[in-house]
Amino acid sequence: MYLRKSMSLMGALLAVIATGAEGRTLIQNKGSDTLVNVAQAWAEAYQSVNPDAAVAVSGGGSGTGIAAMINGTVDIANASRKMKDKEIKMADERGHHPVEHIVGFDALAVFIHQDNPADTLTIEQLAQIYGRDGKARKWSDIGITVPGCKDEIVVVSRQNNSGTYAYFREAVLGKEKYRNGTLDMHGSKDVVDLVEKTPCAIGYSGLAYATEHVKMVCVSKDGQACVSPSVETAGNGAYPIARPLMMYTNGEPQGEIKKYMDWIMSDAGQCIILKKGYAPVRPVQCN
Repeated sequence: MYLRKSMSLMGALLAVIATGAEGRTLIQNKGSDTLVNVAQAWAEAYQSVNPDAAVAVSGGGSGTGIAAMINGTVDIANASRKMKDKEIKMADERGHHPVEHIVGFDALAVFIHQDNPADTLTIEQLAQIYGRDGKARKWSDIGITVPGCKDEIVVVSRQNNSGTYAYFREAVLGKEKYRNGTLDMHGSKDVVDLVEKTPCAIGYSGLAYATEHVKMVCVSKDGQACVSPSVETAGNGAYPIARPLMMYTNGEPQGEIKKYMDWIMSDAGQCIILKKGYAPVRPVQCN
């Protein structure tokens, strides 16, 4: 009898958790650290738009969100890289069918210390710095002298479960692996903080994490004029390391999840992503 009562109480508790506080539908949203700040802002704003739904947001990286989508433990997975074919296949095999929604665009900025005199770097130079077979191990290898730096380049990267890590490798290194000895940061803010404090450092992260305490370099590719990272150059694709930002749902969204996704794509939702430093999917008029 006691066991039956315990199981009944557990079932009731799970039902409450599934519907959230005060009977609201709880939408689980997990993934990209690039998107986590805007995802939290969306969730907070949506409380006043639709009191019947509560959105729980957590980061951990694109890989974490995608793994949760594959396992069916999340309603929406945030990602700053596309799901791989093998990941979609794994999800399908488990009865989950990811559908991609592009919710904005980001310029993946390259940061250097304020005292670094460089203003422009090429994709080829970045490959020489970050690539396993690259020859640029000192700033002097690419003709740069940095005050307060003993010349060795401190290469700052992201952890390998990060969509930012994967996209930077694809856009800059192609099939080459990262060099050994990179300092792999858990989050984008950690990258910027380390570069700010380290004269020899170079790092990369989403544009929204830029601060006045680091420099963003203008990036050129294939001998063309360099382009600076900005909301505009992310949106129009002019910046060489621009990328889409995605949210994945299990199948076409239905019910409260559809309402939430529709709101994110509305002017209200797109103005929030713009204010957070990312390019919206289309032109919007914001207050």
